[in-house]
Order: sequence, then structure tokens, then C-alpha cells
Amino acid sequence: MTSHNQELFDASQRFIPGGVNSPVRAFRSVGGTPLFFQKGLGAYVWDADGKRYTDYVGSWGPMIAGHCHPDVVGAVQTAAANGLGFGAPTASELEMAELLCRLLPSLEMVRLVSSGTEATMTAIRLARGFTGRSRIVKFEGCYHGHSDGLLVKAGSGALTFGQPSSSGVPAEIAALTTVLDYNDAAGLERAFAQTGHEIAAVIVEPVAGNMNLVTPKPEFLAALRSLCTQYGAVLILDEVMTGFRVSLQGAQGYYDIKPDLVTLGKVMGGGLPAAAFGGRRDIMQCLAPLGAVYQAGTLSGNPVAVAAGLATLKLVQEDGFYQRLAQRATQLTEGLTASAHRHGIAFCAQSVGGMFGLYFSKTVPASYAEVMSCDKVAFNRFFHAMLDAGVYLAPSAFEAGFVSSAHTEADIDETIAKADAIFLGWK
Repeated sequence: MTSHNQELFDASQRFIPGGVNSPVRAFRSVGGTPLFFQKGLGAYVWDADGKRYTDYVGSWGPMIAGHCHPDVVGAVQTAAANGLGFGAPTASELEMAELLCRLLPSLEMVRLVSSGTEATMTAIRLARGFTGRSRIVKFEGCYHGHSDGLLVKAGSGALTFGQPSSSGVPAEIAALTTVLDYNDAAGLERAFAQTGHEIAAVIVEPVAGNMNLVTPKPEFLAALRSLCTQYGAVLILDEVMTGFRVSLQGAQGYYDIKPDLVTLGKVMGGGLPAAAFGGRRDIMQCLAPLGAVYQAGTLSGNPVAVAAGLATLKLVQEDGFYQRLAQRATQLTEGLTASAHRHGIAFCAQSVGGMFGLYFSKTVPASYAEVMSCDKVAFNRFFHAMLDAGVYLAPSAFEAGFVSSAHTEADIDETIAKADAIFLGWK
């Protein structure tokens, strides 16, 4: 009997390139047929065949309070009843801007947009307009959306002038991006010594989540801040994933680092398309209509998306929210690691706040190269075994996972027990 997932995927490929509207959804990395979801509630999702899964993807991070939290759904329904959008200012936009600036000390001014890609693209443009420079620095394995200058990968050297990693990206644009190794403070120092006065901005995921989960070394964060200050470059923390996910003050609060600009998304939209960028007042005032750096968006600050975000941000401010979230993530990673080791499997895991990483490796990776050395074949095998057991993990060995406040201790224990049964039969 053909599954409804397969039928939908077959039909989708006739009208949608690859059958999906974002590449990782296609399961190309892990193989098999992608799931088509029809419902989510709390920590669970149901696919087109009606099978229930414990969800550790959470729409790639936004569902920090779980699916269909009644407060969020109620806020969306109220906002929608008053209008789906106006293309004009609303009081809720101001409420969101004030809240973001209150919760994140580095934000003096903020502008709302609709996606993380839009936020990072504009933050780069703003940094270039503010500094009058063209070069940007990013790190291999960090993803900042699909704008041209950020779709660049590194070669084997410590300092690599980028080559496009996507067809359609002009080499002339890629050449303005320097790609360095994540967590390599010495490499960053060399790059600034060579081209520091050309660098408009350094953009970085303070906790990398797009090459699996990689945490920053303290000396790396210190070098980022000190070198940008010394050379007059703009330090951009891409907190689209980590913002309100690792702590109430994001990774900048968790690690006590103050950026010049910040990009936000995911949790701040509560599951709907909403994002933002903000930071120092003198930089933000370069934006039109005050300054010469242009940015606009018809759906920016959409009232329904803002309502979902405000309701979600109210929930995460409850006492003990992040402590409980971190406990669930730690329970999961420690339990899976203990199970794998009990069965003699090379495996490790770690978590930061409500994010976690799973690695078929003896040691936790600290760089893109170390992530790439993990056993991808073993991950793919584990992914499909867990999927069959009703556990939905990210369909790639190079993506972080997420827990929500809706996950209970019993949910985590059940997940660990299913993994233990899989590891028991591992050959």
C-alpha cells in the first residue's frame, strides 16, 4: 500500500522543484521519502498517513512552546479577525520593537522584516553603508540565508577569498567575502592583519546550528569583539536561530558578548514569518528614511506574525522557562550518549539552552572540518530507525535539533528508550 507521503511527494515533484520549497526537506541527505505533515500539537506532529512523531525539529526552532500553544493560537486568531495586513504602521509593531530592545541590551533600535535571510542580507548592506567598505568575513559551516554574498564556502587555507557555492552567484560578489574557520581566533587575527581596513563586517552564528551544533570557544568570541573594535568593522551576531532559543537574552547574553548588529527570527515569530535586525543607534540611523541605506518590505511587521511572536515571547519570560528547557535538552543528550556508550557505539552529544547536537563521533566537534569527519552513514541509519519508531529528528547530520517546553520528562525518556532499542541491535 502506497503511503500518502509518497503520493504527495510524487505529485509535488510535478509542480515544485525537487518536490519541496526548501532543500533540506527533500531528505536528499538521509535518503527516503520526506514526510508531509498535517497536524502538530504540543511536542508531537502527525504525517499524511496519520502517524504520530515526537518532534525534535520544531519547524527548525520557532516552536519553543510546542505546536499550537493555545495562547499563541488565540493571539493569531484575534489579530487575524482585525485584519491580515495593512502595509502601514500598527501599534503591535511598536510593542514588538520595544520588547526586543528591552530583552536584548545590544539593541538600541530595531527594524522588523519577514525572514532571517532578509535580516542578514540587510544587516550586511547596512554595515557596508555605515563603514564605506565592501569586504565581509564569514565562517565555514555558518549559514546566514541565501543572499549572494553569503553563499560562499572556503577552500583548505586558513584565509580563503571565497568562491561561489551556488550557481548564479557572480564570482565578483563572492570575491568580496572572506571565509575563515569557525573557532579559529588566530586565523581571524591574520585576516584582519592582512585586510582589516577593507572589512565592513564580520557575521557569525554565536552558536553554529547549520553544520550541526558547534559551540564557540571563549577566545574566539573575544577575538571577534576586540578585532572588530580595533579595525572599525561591524560585528554582526546572527541570532536567527539562537535568539530566545538558548536564553532570554540569546547567545549574546549567554556568552556575554556585545555585538554591533544582531539578526533575529524563528522564535520571535512564534512559527509565523517574522524576523528583525537591530543594534547600535548610530548604525541603525543610516537606514532609509533617515539615511541612505535602503530597505523596504510590504509584509514587514505583519500584524498576525507579530501577534504570534509577542505571545511566544510572553511565554518564554515566565519564571524558570529556560531552566526547564535546558534540563530537557540535557536529559536527552546525556541519555542518548549513555545508551550509545553502553552498546559500544562511537557517539556523543551536547546542548545549549533548547538546542542540541548529535554526533556519531568519539568527541564533540569544534569546527566544520571536525563535523565533516563524523560518521554520516551511521547518522542516516539512526535517523531512519528513529523515524520508524516515531521520533522525528532533523533529516540531516548537519543540522541542530530542538526541544520545546511541551516536551515532558516522559517524552524524553521514551525517546531514549527507543534509541536504546536501536543501539542494542546495532552491528
